[in-house]
Amino acid sequence: MTVPVTRDLIVERADDLFYEGGFEATSFADIAVAVGISRGNFYHHFKTKDAILDAVISRRLRRTAEMLEAWKAEGSTPRERILSFIHILVVNRTKIMAFGCPVGTLCSELAKLDHGAQSRAAKIFSLFRDWLAVQFRALGLEDEAEERAMHLLTWSQGVAVMASAYRDEAFIHREVAGIERWLDDQSGMSIPQN
Repeated sequence: MTVPVTRDLIVERADDLFYEGGFEATSFADIAVAVGISRGNFYHHFKTKDAILDAVISRRLRRTAEMLEAWKAEGSTPRERILSFIHILVVNRTKIMAFGCPVGTLCSELAKLDHGAQSRAAKIFSLFRDWLAVQFRALGLEDEAEERAMHLLTWSQGVAVMASAYRDEAFIHREVAGIERWLDDQSGMSIPQN
């Protein structure tokens, strides 16, 4: 493998392992095995676990921004764009039931560890919050846009936590339906088309 490819693969596998097993519980050896390289080769790319964490957070920030741009391009109305966010709970339900939300679990773990990277990881939530606020403004809810964005973000995180705790797929579908009804109520059932 070339250096950039190996480095990218290390970050990708570390991201998966941090999500599925936790940052603290994942060792250099775990990541090296997942990538299929020696520990010596691994250290050529990353000297510390915090350097890997920084690369994982950068990857998540980039991928989240790309996803939000795709939702913006695909959704012809603010409602459709917000629904893309809401439906991520259904699309990712299997992983959410097994491991929780990747952003929420990482932020929670880093907060418990009082890790310096926690505030940077929380910027992923900020990307979602700010993007949702733009969509609520486009729905004509200028004065309440940030509050509603934060409410929706909080609601989705609660669903992810409970879905992981109870491993109940039907619960996810019921909550998503409830969130959809709430969304329709936000503008008095009069959803602008742009």
